[in-house]
Amino acid sequence: MPADLTKSLVIGISSRALFDMEAANQIFEESGVTAYAEHQLAHEQDVLQPGAGFALVDAILRLNDMVDGHRSAEVVVMSRNSPATSYRLFNSIEHHKLDIQRAVLTGGSALDKYLKAFSVDLYLSGHETDVRNAIEAGIPAAVIYPTSSEVADPHKGIRIAFDGDAVLFSDEAEKIYKAGGMEAFTDHEREEAQNPLPEGPFARLLRTFSILQKDNAFDEPPIRTALVTARSMPTHTRVLNTFRAWDLHVDEAFFMGGVDKTEVLRAFNPHIFFDDQDVHCDRASSVVSTARVPSDSRSNKTSKKKASRTKRAPKRSRKNGKK
Repeated sequence: MPADLTKSLVIGISSRALFDMEAANQIFEESGVTAYAEHQLAHEQDVLQPGAGFALVDAILRLNDMVDGHRSAEVVVMSRNSPATSYRLFNSIEHHKLDIQRAVLTGGSALDKYLKAFSVDLYLSGHETDVRNAIEAGIPAAVIYPTSSEVADPHKGIRIAFDGDAVLFSDEAEKIYKAGGMEAFTDHEREEAQNPLPEGPFARLLRTFSILQKDNAFDEPPIRTALVTARSMPTHTRVLNTFRAWDLHVDEAFFMGGVDKTEVLRAFNPHIFFDDQDVHCDRASSVVSTARVPSDSRSNKTSKKKASRTKRAPKRSRKNGKK
C-alpha cells in the first residue's frame, strides 16, 4: 500500500540547507556546473558537516521515536544535484544517522514544482527563487541563513518561533505602518482590534503544528511555539483576538515594542525562527537558526489565495483522528 504523506508533518529541505555546502556552492558560482560536479565526485566520500537546518531536521525526525509504529514526521531532502553527483549527499545522510527516506534530485531544475507531490508542509532552502515560488503556490517556505554553531538541542523537544506581521499574519498592518508611521498603525490596530488579521504565509504551518500539539498519541505536546513580534501594547489585542478566532494558540508570546529580538530568541532557543525582515534575520542568525519569509507583493498574493481556500484535510493519528 503506498505511503500516505498527508498523514505526517513533512519538511522539504534543500541539501544546502541541511548540510554545509558553501565550499561546493562557491565552486559552482565561480567555475560553473562542470567544476562543481567534478568537485562532488572527487569528494563523495568526504562527509558533509551539519548546515543551518540540520538541528531542526534532527529534532523533527525524533518525533517518530516518541510513538511506536507511527511515523508522525517525514523529511524530503531536495537537491539541484544530478543523481550522479549525489553520492556525497547520501553518504552524509547515512553517516549522521538521519532517518530520511525520500529525496528529489532535479539535475539543475527548479525544486518547488515537486513540493505538492510530496505533501510538503514547510520548505527550507538557500535558493530564494524556489522559496518565492513555493510561497506563490501556497506552501510555507523560507530562505535559511547561515547560523551560529550554538544550535538548539534536538533531544529537548521542538521549539519554533515566528514573527507576526507578514509571517503568521498578512502584511496589511505593516503596510499601514510603512505608509503612515507608528501613530497611524496604532490607530488602525485599535479600530480593528476585534477583527482577526488576515492569514499570512505561515498561518497554515501554525495550524499544522497545533494539530500535532493536540495529538494524544504523544505523552506531552511535542512542539512548543512562540510569537516574537516588534508590536507593542495596545496593538497586541488584535493579535490575541486573531489567535482566538483561528482557535489556535502559541505557547509563549513576546511583544517587543521595538526592542531587539536577539536576547529573547537566545533565551527561548528555538530550532528555527521565521521573520520577514533581513535586519532581524541577520541579528537572530548569530544566536539561533533563522529563516526569512519573503514578504513582497508576490508572496502577499498567496495570503489572499490561502485565506479563501481550506487547508488539506487534517492529518490523522492512529489514536484520536488528529494529525
